Amino acid sequence: MRLSQRRTIAGAAAVPALALLSACTAGQAAPAGPGSLPAASGTPLTVEQLAAEAGCAPKIQIDAAELRQGYCRTSIGDFFITTFATQRGKDAWMDQAPEYNPHLVGNLWTALAPRAVLDRLRERIGGDLHLRDHRVKSPSPH
Repeated sequence: MRLSQRRTIAGAAAVPALALLSACTAGQAAPAGPGSLPAASGTPLTVEQLAAEAGCAPKIQIDAAELRQGYCRTSIGDFFITTFATQRGKDAWMDQAPEYNPHLVGNLWTALAPRAVLDRLRERIGGDLHLRDHRVKSPSPH
């Protein structure tokens, strides 16, 4: 990935995160703590759990009560994973996310990367692909 692409992805990921941090209230819940992969139980996954499924140890860039964000560089490509304390926080972040960047979206998490990376990442961590409107998943190719 070229440096200009990394800067674009990093900037696109950081702007919504910073907007959310300034808009959050003290009444929100804290993020789920680490533990076994809880996908079947419905417990939200952590940045570290999602990254491990993708084959990396993330570099944490934002570690706040409202959200956590990590950067990964893997054989499938570079990506950001952001986890959220609440659905409200996730919705606020997605409302601020640039509509030209595709995302994978799961239970209280999102991943940001170029489309080709997201397609491969989805095979490892799941999620719904959102191409334009971040609240509406895109149809799967047949």
